[in-house]
This record gives sequence, C-alpha cells and structure tokens, in this order.
Amino acid sequence: MSDALNYLVAARPEAIAPYFKFLKEAGKHLDTRTRDLISIITKVDVQTEAGFRQYLTRALRNGANPNEVIDALLMAFPTLGLAKIVWAVDILLDMDIPEFRPENLFAEAKWRAVTALNELPSGEISYRDCDGRNLYIYRDGDNLRVYDSRCPHQVTNIPHLALEGTQLTCPKHHWKFDVTTGECTDVGDRPLKQFEHKIENGILFAYW
Repeated sequence: MSDALNYLVAARPEAIAPYFKFLKEAGKHLDTRTRDLISIITKVDVQTEAGFRQYLTRALRNGANPNEVIDALLMAFPTLGLAKIVWAVDILLDMDIPEFRPENLFAEAKWRAVTALNELPSGEISYRDCDGRNLYIYRDGDNLRVYDSRCPHQVTNIPHLALEGTQLTCPKHHWKFDVTTGECTDVGDRPLKQFEHKIENGILFAYW
C-alpha cells in the first residue's frame, strides 16, 4: 500500500478497515489471476503508475500472460478510453518486459543455447545476453544456477554494474539478492526468477 493508505489505516482504523474487508469479500469468488487483471484495470482508470506496475508484476507472477493483460485492457476500452490504454502501454514499453515484445507475444517456450560451459569459470558469476534477455549465471563446479536479470518486484532490469561480489542490488528499490542462492537478502521478500537449464555437448541451455 502507499504511505498515505498506511497512514489512514493507523489514524482511522475503524473507518478504513471495513473498506478493505469489503474489497476482500467482493473478490472472494474470483480466482487470483482475475482479481489481478481487474486491479490492473482500476489502476489504469485512475492512472496510478506505481499501482499499475505493482499489479502488473503481481498478475504475471500469479500466472497471467501478456496477451491476457493486453486483452483485459482492450476489453475495458468502453470505460478506460483510448488515452488511458495508451498511457498504460507507454509504461509497458518503458518497462521493456521481454514477454510483451511483439515478437514474443505468441512465442512458445523452448530451450535456448546460452553459452559454452567452458566460458563459465567455477566459483564466479557470469552475465550473458540470450535472445534479448539478460541472465546471471552462477557456477560452482558441476552445479549451475541461471537467473533472469529482472527484479521480481517490478521487473526492473538489473544491470551488470549492480553486481558486487555475489550480491546483486536492484537500482530502483534496492532489493538485494545473493546470486549463489537467488534469495532476496534485504528490503524485499521474493527470490530471483530461476530458469531450468541443461548441458548438452558442452553448451549451457536455458528454458523459457
């Protein structure tokens, strides 16, 4: 919630608590993904950028795909109007989420060749670009972990310069991650997204 809402909850709990209870009860028969998509539409309607980014990320995390998000916005055209939809799409373009790029909207997940295994020093963290997506790769002998470079908070792309030792810090809201485990160690509470991987003929492949 925003600082203002947190303040009102503390200052007038008897007034605000019933409102949040109403919201919870109103959506109890909806699945999580549907609630998230409705929340996205409400944030676009009032043009709250932080809220839009927050609920967009939540919807994707809870299983919504980019085509569902776009369809939800377009289905709400009668109440949103073109200007607000364009406003939301401008934010989507600024976020540059790979899944929302036109060439990826209907792409199927597949194995992608990332790099030769012998180019990944053991005990170190490597940074690679693969098919327009940036990856952090941690190798410890025969064990590897392949992570999306995007912060799980608001899918901000975390640049290579944000890596210090084994600690990766998102420049936007300062979530910190231990790349050896992927776990969030400060500020936030969600780990880096990890991709399934395999080694074939000395080549590292990742699946998305």
